[in-house]
Amino acid sequence: MAGNRNVNIVIIGSGIAGIAACHRLVNSGFTNVHILEATERSGGRIKTGRFGDKVIEIGANWIHGPSEENPVFCLARHYGLLDPEALTQENQAFDLGGETPWITNIFSSSGRKLSEKDIYPALEMFTVLLNESSQFQNQMGEPCTSVGDFIRSEVRKRCVEKWKDIDSATRSFQLCVISGMLKRECCVNGSHSLDEVGLGAFGQYKTFPGLDCTFPGGYEGLIANLMSELPDDIVKYNRPVRSVYWSNNEKQSSVMVECEDGERINADHVIVTVPLGYLKRHHSRLFHPPLPLHKLHSIQRLGFGTNNKIFVEFNEPWWDADCDVIQLVWEDEDALVDQVPDVKSSWIKKLFGFTVLKPTERYGHLLCGWIAGHESEYMETLPEQEVTDVVTQLVRRFTGNPSITPRRIQRSQWFQNPWTNGSYSYLATGCSQQDLENMMEPLPSNASKARPLQVLFAGEATHLCYFSTVHGALLTGWREADRLISHYSSTNPSRQYKANM
Repeated sequence: MAGNRNVNIVIIGSGIAGIAACHRLVNSGFTNVHILEATERSGGRIKTGRFGDKVIEIGANWIHGPSEENPVFCLARHYGLLDPEALTQENQAFDLGGETPWITNIFSSSGRKLSEKDIYPALEMFTVLLNESSQFQNQMGEPCTSVGDFIRSEVRKRCVEKWKDIDSATRSFQLCVISGMLKRECCVNGSHSLDEVGLGAFGQYKTFPGLDCTFPGGYEGLIANLMSELPDDIVKYNRPVRSVYWSNNEKQSSVMVECEDGERINADHVIVTVPLGYLKRHHSRLFHPPLPLHKLHSIQRLGFGTNNKIFVEFNEPWWDADCDVIQLVWEDEDALVDQVPDVKSSWIKKLFGFTVLKPTERYGHLLCGWIAGHESEYMETLPEQEVTDVVTQLVRRFTGNPSITPRRIQRSQWFQNPWTNGSYSYLATGCSQQDLENMMEPLPSNASKARPLQVLFAGEATHLCYFSTVHGALLTGWREADRLISHYSSTNPSRQYKANM
């Protein structure tokens, strides 16, 4: 590869996928690599913020599955960014298939505090059905098109038999609990409703073992460490890209990138790492000639939704000292709903509950509320004081304590962000593994040694089974870098590249 190390490689986007690709290429001896970043910062949807004197995550929150197989965990450990507890063998070996052993406090809309025993029938049934929803992957003949339809129809069938000894009021309450669990899954998937999440492809998503952990000093510490190992001037900030000119004919092999400020950059290869939400809105002006139809259709078919956080600080806790999660149950939702009938008047009903930020010594009495979908997008448009007032009313109603008053709130606004247009991807109804394969396919599709790849694609929405995650995004950056490394190498692609496919 010695004679080709000076090929010009432009990476669009300085999120974790773009940084990972850059890191890999620079470490492999490529000397002419640059990142064009639309904003003033690196990290993309990894975004650490401040809430007074506390560190909070506006974007990515956890390392999902912190174990040896997870490259984000391995890097965080290498850079010394984790608490000792997260590094224990016990923590790494923990495996509940994506579930977590959190201690939950449950409150109802009539102001009652409930025990986990009170919601056990709903929890048991929902857990079984969520697991069953993953069993139809790539099999023809799933019984419904969406996860939402499947869970609703099965709950209605099974509760007749399984809950025959439960009185009607309790049965109605259990159905309300399941509505809350459906809303939680909307946050997990980043979808407006589980009716939009495809049943046939639901099992495509895979998890690592390990009990999810956080970065005590903020997720951006990972970005800072990776960036510190790159040349200082490798990222050009505040440099949005207007268009990528590639070629379908064999006479032209170079690519031209045009920035919004009019600058034109000729490149041998371009790695596009922009979020799927941005691609959905801007693909037609971004690529000349247009993307091939199969790739375009996959961009349109794949789901990309919004999941926002509302941080709420209190003077005193109204939850138990050992509580990890606060679950809210609306007692008028036995119709198994995961969306509200009128977004403007009742958007807050989509907020399924709160996670408790721990340890208390670090965070004080701080909760993070989770809300997905169109209700979440509407919440972004409201004045902060209105959000504070609505959250205050919510907490007072569910605790039955009219004097509880939050000290302050802070929220994320990922849908309004023009560079993301939402949070992360999911496999919508009608999607399959083929759509993810189409997403990662480079241009032109008939590339060869003589006619090299011009445009490559990375980012969480291009990983076959870790979409929507930081580790998925990181692996795709490595994958596309390895694709180029192997192109300029006389040997086979590296084992790492094969392993990450």
